[in-house]
Amino acid sequence: MVVFKAVKKPIIKTSVAGAEISPLRPQYAVKTPPCIGTCPSGVDIRGWLITIAQAEAYGRTNEQAFEIAWGKITERNPFPAVCGRVCPHPCEDACNRKEKEGGVAVNALERFIGDFGIEKGLKLSRLSQEQRSEKVAVIGAGPAGLSCAYQLARRGYPVTVFEAFSKPGGMLRYGIPAYRQPRAVLDAEIQRILDLGVELKCGCVVGKDVSLDQLRREYRAVFTGIGAHKGLKLGVPGEDAPNVFTGTEFLNRVNSGEEVPVGDKVIVIGGGDTAIDAARVSKRLGAEVTILYRRTRAEMPAIKPEIEGALKEGVAIEFLAAPVEVLRENGLAIGLRSIRMELGEPDKSGRPRPVPKPGTEFDVPATAIIAAISQEPDFGPLPELHQGKDWINADRWGATKMDGVFAGGDDIELGLVSIAIAQGRFAAEAIDAHLRGVPLEMPQAPPPIKTEKMKLGWYKPADRHERPLLPVEQRGMDTEIEQGLSQEDAIAEAKRCMSCGMCMDCETCWMYCSNNCFVRLPKGEHYKVKLELCNGCKKCAEECPCGYIDLI
Repeated sequence: MVVFKAVKKPIIKTSVAGAEISPLRPQYAVKTPPCIGTCPSGVDIRGWLITIAQAEAYGRTNEQAFEIAWGKITERNPFPAVCGRVCPHPCEDACNRKEKEGGVAVNALERFIGDFGIEKGLKLSRLSQEQRSEKVAVIGAGPAGLSCAYQLARRGYPVTVFEAFSKPGGMLRYGIPAYRQPRAVLDAEIQRILDLGVELKCGCVVGKDVSLDQLRREYRAVFTGIGAHKGLKLGVPGEDAPNVFTGTEFLNRVNSGEEVPVGDKVIVIGGGDTAIDAARVSKRLGAEVTILYRRTRAEMPAIKPEIEGALKEGVAIEFLAAPVEVLRENGLAIGLRSIRMELGEPDKSGRPRPVPKPGTEFDVPATAIIAAISQEPDFGPLPELHQGKDWINADRWGATKMDGVFAGGDDIELGLVSIAIAQGRFAAEAIDAHLRGVPLEMPQAPPPIKTEKMKLGWYKPADRHERPLLPVEQRGMDTEIEQGLSQEDAIAEAKRCMSCGMCMDCETCWMYCSNNCFVRLPKGEHYKVKLELCNGCKKCAEECPCGYIDLI
């Protein structure tokens, strides 16, 4: 690809064969599509989608294209099969194709490519064959810690991961039910990271079995990604009953294989993903389940398809209700006293503030109550990391105020799994720069492109391909609900990508140019412009469907 820059000259309008010559000239300029711009991991979504879509045009088999796509994803995210199942995919919400039939099903395609990588036994790539001597310790084998370990290991650093639980994965294993996140998929993607030479020590609690000071002495850098596994209490009388659980505690125990007796009537408090997961798991344990949420469905932060799935499975949701007291008998919770709410002015979250309505209390019987209102890190073994309301205070690269100590993931702030993966990568890049003594700069993304700079009418209508769902009557605790796309549907869905802001070899500029200014380059290099033949007619830029051409 050749990029031409403008040279400032006096504007002189002349004519050739009666046609006025414009001072404007075309310039190829890559833009940032909204899918990449909204992906916390910064994965080249456009790049790997177009790789699949153009496989035949570039003389590749479909499998070759899938492998290239897998490599593009895993440059920044070593968990494509995992994220293809649990990421709420903000990329799809921002996709420019939403202005037509709906955004490209990026999440379903990511899962397809991730599963392809597992099936074919694809290996993660190294950035260097150099074996460095500086050892790095990672505290926590969740998505942030494993992402950091991966990026360091591929740069040649010896990495040891210390994990308090008996198995790696963090919230991916202990917070997300198996019907959403199959354990075999999680294990396969973690094992690929370990295969790079990462050492894993499970059942080792830093701050108890080994001190943070000891790690700082023995390792040149330390990354902490301890997550936020401690559920918050309701703060109401009676909640210390043994059959009242926090959402994270309940899911951790169930996902660890422990039998948790909940009886036949469960109340879940909360409106986030943890609340929905706890409710659906309780349903699978045989209980009648009701969720109490203090706002309306419009304000629920849980992933919308998960809310819809819970409703289809028979979970009831009581909106505009909040707990005031756990009712007890003989020490056990037997019900929940709640109060009706109404929505007031927006609070700091931007959502309407729920306000209690005096005199509207009501009682609901229960055999178990699950408080899934929020969670926080457990700093018990590591009080030196706790910085008040900030939890762990780190800069954009994960550097903390402790020399050589970096952090990322939910112990900084609750967020998406893709955010944790990105923060692990940023910290790895910062650790690498710190140990090599080189400057660190955040790359600047090209300008964004939206639909007003594109020609949506050029793209043929194409319906979105959705993942089939397992019928409700066939769903169990370990049975995956969402099924994968077929290869045929995956390829067809990838072809819905409009390649916003990047050439896709559509030949439109070449066809509309009457002066033969455009010359096709070898595959992958697109076109070059013979500016000496250009009269500035503007047709190439005006007709480019993906907005790749600027006039300067």
